[in-house]
Amino acid sequence: MMDFTIGTYKLLLASLKKNGFTFQTFEDFLSVPLNGKVVVLRHDIDKRPQNALRLAQIEHAFGVKASYYIRIVKSAWNQDIVKKIVVLGHELGYHYEDMTLAKGHDEKAWDLFKLHLAKVREYYPVRTICMHGSPLSRWDNRELWKKYDYRQESIIGEPYFDVDYLKVFYITDTGRAWNNSGVSVRDKVIGGLQLDIKDTAQLIRLINNGNVPEKLIINTHPQRWFNFGFNWIKELVYQNMKNLVKMVFLSYTHKRKAI
Repeated sequence: MMDFTIGTYKLLLASLKKNGFTFQTFEDFLSVPLNGKVVVLRHDIDKRPQNALRLAQIEHAFGVKASYYIRIVKSAWNQDIVKKIVVLGHELGYHYEDMTLAKGHDEKAWDLFKLHLAKVREYYPVRTICMHGSPLSRWDNRELWKKYDYRQESIIGEPYFDVDYLKVFYITDTGRAWNNSGVSVRDKVIGGLQLDIKDTAQLIRLINNGNVPEKLIINTHPQRWFNFGFNWIKELVYQNMKNLVKMVFLSYTHKRKAI
């Protein structure tokens, strides 16, 4: 099975459905918790919004809903695509990076956050948000919440703060690999649930064999998922180069902390 293709993503959805998982948006996962097998499909739209729309259409065809978090930058924002994703019944949230945009100035970042949240709310009544990792930035966008409270803006949840990962298994394709902490700068959670996942084929086998927990959050970045061809190869090469940069960055950061 070739990984990070549209066909492989369809097989993942089919496996989850076949094995009795109920699909919830993150908003519903927090506000209407269910017993039994539940999966939240979280998509971070960092760039290539047309890829996000394609996944949204596939999920709609499967009869499932997902949560899409979009950045307010040129590489990600496309209002026509945003409208189409919402019409398909999916949740829309703000993929915030305001501490980075404000270069660490928290008051400016808070003003930007409210401004950008209002823009996304023109298309969907946003109730959940999710930080953008900004892996090469010196600022962690979550630091904004040391001074401010997103609940003041009627936000009920943020996946890095409002999920008990001792009970929920978090899976992310950051770095074009599943739960590879060596190429993930900030997309990490603290929890007791650990599984080594080499590729999507192995993830599907784990699901089919009943070897995953009952509560899952699967985070994907739509720009990684293509039919095999030029764009698939381009993304593979680009991400491998980016991973090298991130590994150097992580090594440097760890050395500085050790001093």
